[in-house]
Amino acid sequence: MNSTMKAALITHYKQATPTIQNVPVPEVVPNDVLVKIMAASINPIDLKTKDGDLRMLLKYKMPLILGSDFAGTITQIGSQVTDFKVGDAVYGRPQDDHIGTFAEYIAVDQSDIAHKPQNLSFEEAAAIPLVSLTSYQALHDLMSIQPNQKVLIQAGSGGVGTIAIQLAKQLGAFVATTTSTKNIDLVRSLGADQVIDYKQTQFDEVLFDYDYVFDTLGGESLEKAFKIVKPGGKIVSIAGMPNVRFAKAFGLPIWKQLLIGAASHKLTKLEKVHQVQYDFLFMKSSGQELEVIRQLIESDKLHPIIDRIVDFSDLPDAFAYSRSGRAKGKIIIKMTDPQE
Repeated sequence: MNSTMKAALITHYKQATPTIQNVPVPEVVPNDVLVKIMAASINPIDLKTKDGDLRMLLKYKMPLILGSDFAGTITQIGSQVTDFKVGDAVYGRPQDDHIGTFAEYIAVDQSDIAHKPQNLSFEEAAAIPLVSLTSYQALHDLMSIQPNQKVLIQAGSGGVGTIAIQLAKQLGAFVATTTSTKNIDLVRSLGADQVIDYKQTQFDEVLFDYDYVFDTLGGESLEKAFKIVKPGGKIVSIAGMPNVRFAKAFGLPIWKQLLIGAASHKLTKLEKVHQVQYDFLFMKSSGQELEVIRQLIESDKLHPIIDRIVDFSDLPDAFAYSRSGRAKGKIIIKMTDPQE
């Protein structure tokens, strides 16, 4: 194996697009595995990272290799790795301070990966980690959805939405979702019980007495969500403003907690007025939860929705398409084989 690899990186925030360059193959520490990446996927967090929108929460050194989830084959293991071996097909979401899946190789902690679902290709498996962990942690960990409870999942045809609908149905929920006219059949096929065409109807005018809302949009849609949740219910958002409760749990310094508290004042007020809890979710890596997801996939209870698969060399165009918000499901980056 060569000592260098191709990787898509940025040298500064707000760089127009990542550039593909040759960089050293990462070194493996005792708890790491080295994975030859076969496919990765684009997620909104990649765009936010590139644009510097997460600087309040995460501090990165430049140059920075982008990319947040992957599927591939293990080529080397660290001295303390016990659950995996060379040759294993795996998928995963590296920890926030070890991102870099838009590359031919990644060194990743063994606790952040799971064996790839046997019934998925590498490209299909790469569509799963970040969106499934996000959905699982929202619906299962934070909401603890019980059968027959009602949940609204915003933007049901997006990368997170397509997985969240399926997971919520597995948990026994009654699922409403918002989407555009052209994607109504898609979200119904995933199990949505009530579909709101947001171009025709405002969701807060037709939904009421909901137990939960999973917000993927933020802004005005998040504020309207408080109107439809019954007292004692909960809103979990991946697109809204972090609040003080999150800032404390995340371990941010006091000055950042104060800034976030001021910025999220409107949401805190809405919590009190409507007696609804608002949680900001910043997804955590978890190989254990990916193992749960793998079992659901292999039992045909969950499947990825892929908009398109593009070559690594076309990453800049894929970023532009992702930013357009038109993708149905996931955009997959197929890696070219490294030169051996």
